[in-house]
Amino acid sequence: MQGSKLYVGNLNYSVTNEQLEKLFSDYGEVKQVNIIEYKGFGFVEMSNPSEAEKEKEALNGSDFKGRTLRVDEAHPQKRRPKRDYRRY
Repeated sequence: MQGSKLYVGNLNYSVTNEQLEKLFSDYGEVKQVNIIEYKGFGFVEMSNPSEAEKEKEALNGSDFKGRTLRVDEAHPQKRRPKRDYRRY
């Protein structure tokens, strides 16, 4: 794993940043947690890539608040082309 930032998907909408930080802190030092509200996913940044890899292996497919988590390495957001709405 190259980076230390993880994508966490299939989150229960009631999960808070604090709850997710507590879950991930059992496996290493959490630098930052950011849940995207009403989308069911978020991001957790660990202190280094090896901790992120351990987290991914330990928590991917695990149950948290009634949902099966999907944990993977986060990738940069792809740029979307600008749309010219004047044509429509």
